Amino acid sequence: MAMDPKQKTVLKLVGVGVTMGALAWASVPFYDWFCRVTGFGGEPGVASAAPGEILDQTITVRFDASKERGMPWDFKPMAREMEIRIGETGLAFYEAYNPTDRPIAGSASYNVAPYEAGGFFTKIDCFCFEEQVLQPGERVEMPVTFYVDPEIVSDREGQYIHTITLGYTFYEIDLPEAQAALVQDATADTTTN
Repeated sequence: MAMDPKQKTVLKLVGVGVTMGALAWASVPFYDWFCRVTGFGGEPGVASAAPGEILDQTITVRFDASKERGMPWDFKPMAREMEIRIGETGLAFYEAYNPTDRPIAGSASYNVAPYEAGGFFTKIDCFCFEEQVLQPGERVEMPVTFYVDPEIVSDREGQYIHTITLGYTFYEIDLPEAQAALVQDATADTTTN
């Protein structure tokens, strides 16, 4: 039994629609993976230790901080910039302060500019790897340990980079279950007294 041309057209259109939907669904995780692996889009790499090679050349690393709209914390870098030797392990601190009367959980997203530097800027340890919970009135210093890969000096585009900016944006997230339960218990105690 042969298919009517209209039925073939409908089946083809449905197939195209399903394929487009599947590609759209898979594009976000694929893009995230691609950026982490290649450093594309200013996504820095992650390593357990710095390379053994430290060059005599230096590079300036600037630090930037911002907050998502409505995030009540104060958040800033402790130093605006530092000059380090390429391949050397750097240590920088950011400060966060919760001026409210309630615990607040936050998570930080990060990027590196210029985008070409993303593949050469590598974090060893960072406060951004975990969610942060600040109690009312709490002020903390949060470290980030990093290095700039020596291969930047031989890269076609990287060799012209003299300043890298590491930026973080903090946004509020739900309190972890244990913290939320403590807040709920404290609220219940004050309302029953």
